Amino acid sequence: MRANYRMQRLLIDLPLQPAQPVEALAETAHYLLNVLRMRDGDQILLFNGQDGEWLAGLQQTGKKRASLHPVEQVRQQPAAPDFHYCFAPLKTGRMDYMIQKAVEMGASVLQPVITQHCQMPKLNSERMQANMREAAEQCGILSLPEYREPLRFDKFMEQWDHSRALIFCDEASESNNPLPLLAPLKGKPAGVFIGPEGGFSEEERQYLSQQPFVTAIPLGPRILRADTAAVAAMAVIQASIGDWY
Repeated sequence: MRANYRMQRLLIDLPLQPAQPVEALAETAHYLLNVLRMRDGDQILLFNGQDGEWLAGLQQTGKKRASLHPVEQVRQQPAAPDFHYCFAPLKTGRMDYMIQKAVEMGASVLQPVITQHCQMPKLNSERMQANMREAAEQCGILSLPEYREPLRFDKFMEQWDHSRALIFCDEASESNNPLPLLAPLKGKPAGVFIGPEGGFSEEERQYLSQQPFVTAIPLGPRILRADTAAVAAMAVIQASIGDWY
């Protein structure tokens, strides 16, 4: 069943079961009562990444307190996606956008990678996870990707599972069409690796190209900004070998 996009959705970190009220944390209660202006009896959709999606009613229990009462499960928990999104950090505004779009596009793992041309090696993990939560609430998914701590390029490559294809976008490719290069990867676990604004260094690009588990693809005839390339890459991958086809 598809998500109900007309109702407000809320990700919580507690179990969801019928007739078991969930006490809203102070920050959540403020959001429900003062931002959304919900009142007694108003309904909202709840999910926690494990128990599916539940229709719940709100009960205001104080000026700044509220509880949520699950009524019925409206969607069962689906199988989690299996697509790793690996990326070199960008400047804050573009990073926010890229994280949100990765969640919307079905990433199961978010892995920052520090490359030679990174412009922002320091990351605010709390901000990133807040962006992940917001995107999950807005786009109808029922689980949150796993956020992993940043790795340097060499450590990232050393730890990569060779049974999982790693796709990277090579602006030096002689072709403009990624589809023939992606076709052999159908049915295989995969991940994508998006470089920084300055692109991969020549050393990094050569190293990636030499690995048997790595597939280099082009993204058309134009040079794309890193955050644009992230969305374009995930779209073409999901459409050709992911959960869109």
